[in-house]
Amino acid sequence: MPTSLPPDAPMLVLATPGGVTGVAEEIAAVVRVDNPQIEVRLTSVTDLADSLPSGRDAVVVPLLTWDDPVVMAEIGKAVAAAGTGAVVTEALGPHPLLAEVLHIRLAERGLARADRVRLLNVSSPVDGVILGTVGGIRAVQAVQATAVLLASRLTLPVVAASLDSDPGVPAAAQRLRSAGAERLAIAPCLIGHEAPVSVVEQAAAAIKAGHAEPLGSHSAVAELVARAYGSQLAT
Repeated sequence: MPTSLPPDAPMLVLATPGGVTGVAEEIAAVVRVDNPQIEVRLTSVTDLADSLPSGRDAVVVPLLTWDDPVVMAEIGKAVAAAGTGAVVTEALGPHPLLAEVLHIRLAERGLARADRVRLLNVSSPVDGVILGTVGGIRAVQAVQATAVLLASRLTLPVVAASLDSDPGVPAAAQRLRSAGAERLAIAPCLIGHEAPVSVVEQAAAAIKAGHAEPLGSHSAVAELVARAYGSQLAT
């Protein structure tokens, strides 16, 4: 990301499938603070067509951890309807930074060690982790790479599962426990607007496991937004 940009540089339009308050607003604020050279506009996907600047280039960054085909199609239709030359980036994941934030969120709840070094004389708080997402089998397949990255950080088995449909959390828990992992934790690979917090809480209670908080407005999420914008400038 360049430290300075010309006045006519493309606007960064952050498109959220949820509301523009709460976590989305917090992420946009972090992006602005960390990258004052970028003009950032936050909008919901439903209001995207009216939010794109007229007569100026824009880079639309979806606030998603995976390329949800339904949301990406809505964004594409909105850009086409606006008749602008806006460019849409891919979702924020999979990416090592997402695995880093997932690790941090687990550590904040005492469900993982904060460091990456596996000390042989210190037992792990859990034996296995379920990477929770929403969107069914497509979402589970899309976050597999993030699950592998998280497993590498934790040196523990990590299985991806859908929080709202099959293949679900109970099947993932059975798979891990069949392999000898008794103490489990759920790491929601969610920014925070994709599903109510109760979905994660209920899934954790059903398998008697702990759970971390969603990714939220961690600075690494804002960094991924800025990187997506910067990659378009580079091309």
